[in-house]
Amino acid sequence: MKGSKQETTLCEKDALQDLLDCEKLLMNYYAAALTEGSCKAFRKEILKHYTSNAETQFSVYEQMLARDYYEVQPAAKLMIDKNADTFGKVKKQIS
Repeated sequence: MKGSKQETTLCEKDALQDLLDCEKLLMNYYAAALTEGSCKAFRKEILKHYTSNAETQFSVYEQMLARDYYEVQPAAKLMIDKNADTFGKVKKQIS
């Protein structure tokens, strides 16, 4: 299997994207475990891992941003106003 390593090696950008995707997926799993957990000790442990994972996810995001691998699009004022209005209406309905 000579050369197989060359075929499976990710470039830095792809490796960081893969890591970011995994960290986001872990965040979802920890969030699900937290909401489903019924034991305080278990929930406390999951919350600790969730917080740690959130820090790791943000660190990976910052590394991608610093290397111009992750482009952040600024939201248009119209979009912000529209969403604020929508959530304001929902808030009034549930209050």
